Amino acid sequence: MTDTATPPGVPATTATDGIRIGTAPDSWGVWFPDDPQQVPWQRFLDEAQAAGYRWIELGPYGYLPTDPSQLRDELESRGLRLSAGTVFTGFHKGDDQFQRAWDQAVAVAGLAAALGAEHLVTIPDLWRSDATAEVLEPRTLTTEQWERLGAGHDRLGKALLEEFGVHQQFHTHADSHVGTHRETVRFLEVTDPAYTNLCLDTGHFAYYGGDSLRLIADHPERIGYLHLKQVDTDLLFDVLKNDVPFGTAVAQGIMTEPPHGTPELAPVIEAVAAINPDVFGIVEQDMYGCSVDAPGPIAERTFRHILDSTTAARAS
Repeated sequence: MTDTATPPGVPATTATDGIRIGTAPDSWGVWFPDDPQQVPWQRFLDEAQAAGYRWIELGPYGYLPTDPSQLRDELESRGLRLSAGTVFTGFHKGDDQFQRAWDQAVAVAGLAAALGAEHLVTIPDLWRSDATAEVLEPRTLTTEQWERLGAGHDRLGKALLEEFGVHQQFHTHADSHVGTHRETVRFLEVTDPAYTNLCLDTGHFAYYGGDSLRLIADHPERIGYLHLKQVDTDLLFDVLKNDVPFGTAVAQGIMTEPPHGTPELAPVIEAVAAINPDVFGIVEQDMYGCSVDAPGPIAERTFRHILDSTTAARAS
């Protein structure tokens, strides 16, 4: 974390050198704007603050208050700030997908920018539904679809910068067309770094065997944002062998509490901090379907683990 001033309500002892560490509603099992089984948004904010975080993501639009003044008051009262929002895209499907993405961006990036956030995470549509496990389309893209994908994201990234001053960070994802190392590199090849860079999700990248440190070393200029999570490697091979849908794998605990999975987070954080200490590292442990009482203690232990492991890495 590079911040020198500690916001009100957050202990000064949470400050450390390195990138800016935050968390997200996803780490509280939040996937939808409104779900009675999810943690209420007030409790999420309270527990995120209590765990030691200073930065949060917006989560699904409509989960947190969408009125900028109300959300600002809620965050400031807890010493929290906003790092980014999220939208979903499907540019490989055709030119009509831009309007769908832009309609989301106007709402999400507009709210995020009003609160000072400078990033928008874009998540590609999945080829298999994470809600129903239905196969929606082929698992791989044609050359023409790759070209559409790249052009669409660059168009969106350019519009986001010009309209909101917000940077697009593309999130590779399990059960999507961009998940493996080779697919991720191809995505970088068909996009312009001026408008499109990566939200490197360490868990999703490891889901298909990706090495985050290798990607950071090979493409340091394209790492614009981090999602920090670990994958359970024992369970992963069963998931892949048996072609388990991602939503089902999440319910089985495929994304696990650090330090019980892979990759180690401290080396990733240190590698990115050496490139750009202003990058955000947002803890985002997929936990949809969990008990409302489970996330808070996990969030606190995860924050402490990151703090201790990065401190130990610098001391060694």
